Amino acid sequence: MKKQRVIGIFDSGVGGLTVMKEILEQLLDVRVVYFGDTARVPYGNRSREELILFGEESVTFLIGQGAEVIVVACNTSSATALPILRDRFDVPMIGMVEPGARLAVEKTIAGRIGLIATETTVRSKAYSSGVSRALAKGSVPENPVLREAWQHGEQAIALVKAQGCPLFVPLIEAGLANSAEARGIARTYLTPLQAAGVDALILGCTHYPFLEPVIREILGEDVLIVDPALAVVQELKVLLQQMDQREQSGLVLAPSGSVLGKSHWRTRYFVSGDPGLFRQVGNTLLQVPIDLVEQVILSE
Repeated sequence: MKKQRVIGIFDSGVGGLTVMKEILEQLLDVRVVYFGDTARVPYGNRSREELILFGEESVTFLIGQGAEVIVVACNTSSATALPILRDRFDVPMIGMVEPGARLAVEKTIAGRIGLIATETTVRSKAYSSGVSRALAKGSVPENPVLREAWQHGEQAIALVKAQGCPLFVPLIEAGLANSAEARGIARTYLTPLQAAGVDALILGCTHYPFLEPVIREILGEDVLIVDPALAVVQELKVLLQQMDQREQSGLVLAPSGSVLGKSHWRTRYFVSGDPGLFRQVGNTLLQVPIDLVEQVILSE
């Protein structure tokens, strides 16, 4: 019988639920422990030192809950803290930036990639570097015309415009993703991207897919919206297969029983803030039942 892996996901709030939803839909034989650091949301204006500390606390908690793989479902943490977390913990971790940049390279039609993200993620230039690394590692556009033009040096492929969107996360956390206020703010943020002529837009924060209908309404059908969560799930599939193969070959020992015991469950939810608010907003956004949310206090 195939082992049921436990995936740990952490985010600053409800945004990581967009990644969790993709994982649950595509990986039917995994269980997921989710931690939302809702007492300290948003992360977009936090310092690098704070983000590393918050990440260490979140990863430690999830490992304590039996997680064998960690998905850093927060672009801000992925862009700033993930390299440090990988050095400090002996558990596989997948972030959002590298998979998202690679997917954008593959899907762009004109080579003009845009990004909306938190201000910290924009300042880090992680996605711009991620696009360059994806090209250097062999990722190429699926569009044959652009691919040939790029390979002959006739067409550039780059992140041409990155836009910070500091008000998006508070709006979504407040359950206002489909409000007139959200539409007005989105128009302001998206205007510079339209002016830059982007043909593919990376949603550089896991909260932003909740705004996808609003973004599509403003940008129209000619701009492809790139959700890094789709690429994260594909990377997770490969990682889990590799883990299974190593254990079957005897290269590593399978972990013994975890603190989860033998109870049957698919998902568990933990937050550092108000469990009721998380459940209310999460149920509204995901339209799937979140029955139990437990509060844990990591630090002040």
